[in-house]
Amino acid sequence: MQRRLLVFLLTAVVSGAWAGPARATTTIKIATLAPRGSWASVFTRWGQEVSDQTGGDVQFDIQWNGQAGDEALMVQKMRTGQIDGAAVTLLGLAQTGVTDVLLFGLPGLFTSWEKLDAARDAVKDDLDRQFAQKGFTIVGWGDVGALKEMSVGCEIHHPTDLRGKSVFYYAGDPITPKVYATIGGITPKQLGIMEVLPNLTSGAINVLMAPPFAAEQLQWASYVDHVSTQTLAYAIGALIMSSTRLNSLPPAVKDAILSKGKEASILLNSKVRDLDAQAFARMKVTKKAYEPTPSDVAEWAPIFLQVSKQLRGTVFTPALFDKVVAIADNPLAK
Repeated sequence: MQRRLLVFLLTAVVSGAWAGPARATTTIKIATLAPRGSWASVFTRWGQEVSDQTGGDVQFDIQWNGQAGDEALMVQKMRTGQIDGAAVTLLGLAQTGVTDVLLFGLPGLFTSWEKLDAARDAVKDDLDRQFAQKGFTIVGWGDVGALKEMSVGCEIHHPTDLRGKSVFYYAGDPITPKVYATIGGITPKQLGIMEVLPNLTSGAINVLMAPPFAAEQLQWASYVDHVSTQTLAYAIGALIMSSTRLNSLPPAVKDAILSKGKEASILLNSKVRDLDAQAFARMKVTKKAYEPTPSDVAEWAPIFLQVSKQLRGTVFTPALFDKVVAIADNPLAK
């Protein structure tokens, strides 16, 4: 009996020595509001490529469809180490404390994606430094789509058309409430992104601004019946990670996450812009699409200008604001 026990123990020791210690796998937790599949497969691809490049040492745990909460909660969870990164819009990015990024959401500022791209490239390094000071790293910038005015049972041509409508603004958005206040006679609701759908279905809101593709993905599109052809602004976002978490990783792992994340962002941008255009084409068929006249557009310009001037020096750093506005080169924004 003792001899058999000794043989067993020796065998276990030798087997363990040959097998070596078990290799630990690093798990990277990434959150997104996007549903699994479709265009969001880019996130899965990002994780797989990082895993391949690191020989399986890194695995991504992607929390889809708002499982980690709204964007404000995602940022908070990055601060506390509950998740490592997230794909967020401008509002999520602003939750880090870098409010200059909201410049890109100013309505009426950019007349094309090309103008926005030029401005974003020009101030990218400035913004990267600001995010680093707050403890975050931009892995790659992304696009969300071209914002359109959508509504139920009505067209919105003039600013005063919003009076008497059930409108809202996103929590954490300092721009839209000032637009409504400047128009006057409007009492908006504050909603989180995940609260929009139940408020649409109940009829508690009947006007929204959103990119067509996002409206489809979030199931908002089926509840509106009017859409303006005018682009109010171009919505963007980014893949962002906790700098503390990134810097805790071995250099090779960190480099793989950043390089493959940048590639994923570039791929995502080309996909999203195309998908957003396709979604808008579908909406023009299934909704009543209307085109504001030049005089309609001109009515909005002084409101957007007044709001932007109110935010310069409070929400926006004056130097960065002036730089972006100059690159936008939009006469209606001056």
